[in-house]
Amino acid sequence: MEIPKDGAMLLSFLNMKLRDEYQDLAKLCEDLELEEEEIKAKMGALGYVYDAAANRFC
Repeated sequence: MEIPKDGAMLLSFLNMKLRDEYQDLAKLCEDLELEEEEIKAKMGALGYVYDAAANRFC
């Protein structure tokens, strides 16, 4: 699946999917055929980390 390239759009996309459709990042990545560590690295470069308790990037 093609994901947004823009940082703000990617943050919004991921958090919306996590809030509305997925119980955790691992399941989102599995279903969308994304590499979890790659997503974490992209978001980390933008200053965001995945908070498993909140199930969102913040």
